[in-house]
Amino acid sequence: MIERYTLPRMGALWTQRRKYDAWLQVELAACEALEEVKKIPKGTAAHVRRKVTIDPDRIDEIEKVTKHDVIAFLEAVAEQAGPKARHLHAGLTSSDVLDTGLALQLVESVGIILEDIDLLLEVLEKRAIDHQETIMVGRSHGIHGEPISLGVKFALWFEEFKRHRKRVIAAGEDIAVGKLSGAMGTFAHLPPRIESVVCKKLGLKPAPVSNQIIQRDRHAAYLTALALLAASIEKVATEIRHLQRTEVLEAEEYFSEGQKGSSAMPHKRNPVGSENLCGLARVIRSNSLAALENVALWHERDISHSSVERIIIPDSNILIDYMLVRLTKLLTNLVVYPDRMLKNLNLTGGLIYSQRLLLALVDRGAERKAAYEAVQRNAMDAWQGRGVFQDLVTKDPFISRKLSPSDIQSCFDPHAYLKNLPQVYRRVFGASRMKKRKVPVQHAKKDLHKS
Repeated sequence: MIERYTLPRMGALWTQRRKYDAWLQVELAACEALEEVKKIPKGTAAHVRRKVTIDPDRIDEIEKVTKHDVIAFLEAVAEQAGPKARHLHAGLTSSDVLDTGLALQLVESVGIILEDIDLLLEVLEKRAIDHQETIMVGRSHGIHGEPISLGVKFALWFEEFKRHRKRVIAAGEDIAVGKLSGAMGTFAHLPPRIESVVCKKLGLKPAPVSNQIIQRDRHAAYLTALALLAASIEKVATEIRHLQRTEVLEAEEYFSEGQKGSSAMPHKRNPVGSENLCGLARVIRSNSLAALENVALWHERDISHSSVERIIIPDSNILIDYMLVRLTKLLTNLVVYPDRMLKNLNLTGGLIYSQRLLLALVDRGAERKAAYEAVQRNAMDAWQGRGVFQDLVTKDPFISRKLSPSDIQSCFDPHAYLKNLPQVYRRVFGASRMKKRKVPVQHAKKDLHKS
């Protein structure tokens, strides 16, 4: 399914050809609006549309002389359209075309990004449900805490990317605005009604007020939404990198036949996909900072933002598309090792059940401070190798006066930690979807190089 959304699709939105196509859309929409109010001859837009084929090389050639991209674009169009092209750009300024055209590209990008997120959510939901009861140890500070399920990690990520979907939608709506208010934003040469008509034709909203440009807080908000999305991609990738460490090895990236991990060490199987995603997240975060720097411009405008945006906007959209597709594929093929998870779960000899033991003592009337000290004392003895934790607490006089051996034994049941997960899952996925999607836990093939 992941092959439905390929990188060239997003990349094609940010070529010179697509940019000039968007400019022509704006110019033709303005022509049509002017025709409707009888300001220019009827049929002008249709003539230009029929005659003109965008030629980026020709535009670039003219720009070498004009040193102005919009003028070069208009001259190239006029070469093909003939005298009727004089009606193009009437009452407009360059930024009317640049910013409104950019909005068209951004709206299309948002659509692709949302499709990418939807595909990722589909994979996260499936893996969360498949592994709802796959027990593993939870860690805080990198140290064993208490049992959890692998499915909870996927459910957590699912909910997080749902929030990102809402943010991208909101940022996309904020950026889907156009302007045809002229050189200083005062509508001196075209009335606001023309702007409204043009924006409606293009599927945009008119900016309520503008100067010479669409205000760059909108673009900064959009790129910040992408940076947040990239941060969560990095979060997932970082977790996979930790889980694949040799000492942990509870999951790992799929290693295909013939793949090589190291030029020097033939045994290596490295989390290169996750590392790649972590690195690219840094680029998108940096781009969002540059977008924030673009908000403050001189007076009604300058063009210090323009050179920056030619890099950060195409790059961030293309990169986030690539990252979402790659993460989805990585998670689809992620290899999981439940046996290794159980081995690691038991690594501390039961120390991870200390809180259940503490709470059981408190429930039986023990003062919390004394109960905590008794459990901790035995835990430290077990940590130092002076016995098995369960045996030590069973023999402890303070604990044995409050709890029977069977009471203590019940505290060491890892499944007790999963008893409320169905409620959590219903919160995340909804009761109806859980009924439809409930499937048995799927165990991955045995780890070929685990001890």
